[in-house]
Amino acid sequence: MSTIVTRREILIERAKTSFRKAFGGEPDLLVAAPGRVNLIGEHTDYNDGFVLPCAIDYETIVAIGASEGTGVRVVAGDYDNASDSFDPSVGFVHQKAEWMNHVRGVVASMMSRGWQVGGVHLAIVGDVPRGAGLSSSASMGVALIKALAEHHGFHRIDATDYALIAQQSENDFVGCACGIMDQLVSARGQSGTVMLLDCRSLETRFVTIPDDLAVMVIHSGIERELVDSAYNERRNQCKLAATHYGVPALRDIDSDRLVRDRGDLDDITFRRARHIVTENARTLAAAGALATNDIATLSVLMKQSHRSMRDDFEITLPPIDSLVKMISNSLGLEGGVRMTGAGFGGCVVALVPLEILEQVTALVESSYQTPDGGKARIIICNPSSGASVL
Repeated sequence: MSTIVTRREILIERAKTSFRKAFGGEPDLLVAAPGRVNLIGEHTDYNDGFVLPCAIDYETIVAIGASEGTGVRVVAGDYDNASDSFDPSVGFVHQKAEWMNHVRGVVASMMSRGWQVGGVHLAIVGDVPRGAGLSSSASMGVALIKALAEHHGFHRIDATDYALIAQQSENDFVGCACGIMDQLVSARGQSGTVMLLDCRSLETRFVTIPDDLAVMVIHSGIERELVDSAYNERRNQCKLAATHYGVPALRDIDSDRLVRDRGDLDDITFRRARHIVTENARTLAAAGALATNDIATLSVLMKQSHRSMRDDFEITLPPIDSLVKMISNSLGLEGGVRMTGAGFGGCVVALVPLEILEQVTALVESSYQTPDGGKARIIICNPSSGASVL
């Protein structure tokens, strides 16, 4: 039996156990939704741009069953089976525990769209590392929405709707002004591929990852909280830049216009805009390079992306820069590496030839220390499918 199946089976049993202990019976349904890693295209999503993520085989599982009342009762298996209960008809009431706000936000978002939610028991477990830039929150949101939709028979909600509702929950209730990338790839990912997503039209194109490349994720050991970080500040700076150029979003200008019409735009806002404009171009080029197995070009593009995040968008940290440089020197042009996620901590993603995977793993284990003096967590991901009923 493969490691993937074993890991999922452990999660399934944890979800069932949490459900039984909390509610005294078996769930009616189990739903899974994956986390994601983004190969290239950082902070471009909320600028109506392009991204190149893949769903990964680390996921959230939701167990759901009917209750006799009209309220929602939920237990979080990853938080010592902490529980919450609320009446969906009352509206969203902010809680101190962020996981509760994610659940309540999802329900409030569904109710705001006319989907009447209630009378359910929920148990939630997952193995997507939190605070790592692998979208544990999107995974949880999409899994919850699919579970509630399937349970209530809301058959007119499709995978794109799952993503939009989950995004609304984070934007309007959790307090994170995230784009659509994380939720959409969690809902619609395809096994063995990355998804080139146009974040304006929501059009997608799937590109197969060559069989001889491994997707390696290295957790820097530095956790970050999107709501409390400079994420929203960066988003506001991008809006200011778009207003300066007179366009709906930075997606609508190219490098020539960026320079030509700069005018009196201050240096910081200009550099934020330059990252977005050049990152969009890199993302489209990276999808083309991957499709033609041009790994040397992909390697250069990922290196340029990291440099842009470091110098123009200023979202990397020195330990992560050092980790990326070390891996890049080892890979040369045979693979690519960059920080992934919103920044200020989290993970590095690398595309590594299978023949040198052990070599790169050994290098990271021997040469990089987390802030607490430990070893980095290395995750070899399998590009996976989106949300599904188990």
